[in-house]
Amino acid sequence: MEHLEMKKVCAKIVPKLLTPEQKLRRKECCVDWKTSEESDEFLESFITGNESWIYEYDNELKSQSKEWKQKDSPRPKKSRKSKSKIKVILMVFFDCHGIMHHEFAPKGQIVNAPSTWRF
Repeated sequence: MEHLEMKKVCAKIVPKLLTPEQKLRRKECCVDWKTSEESDEFLESFITGNESWIYEYDNELKSQSKEWKQKDSPRPKKSRKSKSKIKVILMVFFDCHGIMHHEFAPKGQIVNAPSTWRF
């Protein structure tokens, strides 16, 4: 297919396919909200959070260890390492101004259980 200048591509995975009417309605709502005087105050009232597994160390990617070499010089060697088995959950809470609070979950803590964390 090179002579037609075509290539095979994978479909992009999206959460939901919207109809043209749904897209138009969403656009209208966003424009209305953006032009309202209350939009800044509205955003300032939100606090959200996220949690992520943090490893004690991550291996350097193969592409990160590239070096400039002459054509005749030997390729650099690197030993294969596995990801750290030591990992913890980092929880971060933030608002429109930035990070409000962060902490590591105590060992054995279930993140989706009712929490006693206060900030």
